[in-house]
Amino acid sequence: MLKVLHHFFILAIENTYKMRVVIQRVSKASVTVEGEKISEIGKGMLILAGIEDTDNEEDIDWLANKIVQLRIFDDEQGVMNLSVKDIDGDMLVVSQFTLHASTKKGNRPSYIRASKPEFAIPMYEKFVAAIETASAKKPGTGKFGAMMDVALVNDGPVTIIIDSKNKDF
Repeated sequence: MLKVLHHFFILAIENTYKMRVVIQRVSKASVTVEGEKISEIGKGMLILAGIEDTDNEEDIDWLANKIVQLRIFDDEQGVMNLSVKDIDGDMLVVSQFTLHASTKKGNRPSYIRASKPEFAIPMYEKFVAAIETASAKKPGTGKFGAMMDVALVNDGPVTIIIDSKNKDF
């Protein structure tokens, strides 16, 4: 019985890997690489995306649709009741492997769970395309793997974290 419980526990840990996004409602945001501003948006969302090897297209589609329909913008009564699509807002998607940092041991974060570029780049590109499809609007992007200066004015502040494998979070 103990062996079965141990096996179940290991499977539960292994299945916790997920695509993670941090969404910030912004009045403006931009990405600069090597002194050149490569993307800039007005009112909308800055979406930081972290990818793991267990992520798949189902995760991408679910997240893209969830993000575009997320009601975090104020209506006429000042209630967060409108989506980015409802307000015709902009979106800026930036890859960020550090979202999967593990700080369990020691003081230096481990990034072992973050996908390597050969998997993460195509997944990131699919995620950006899924955001465009779901919103019917082309998002701005960062530059995968580059050292980026991301500037934003967080509106609210409103910051939401979503994990694709924890849909109840």
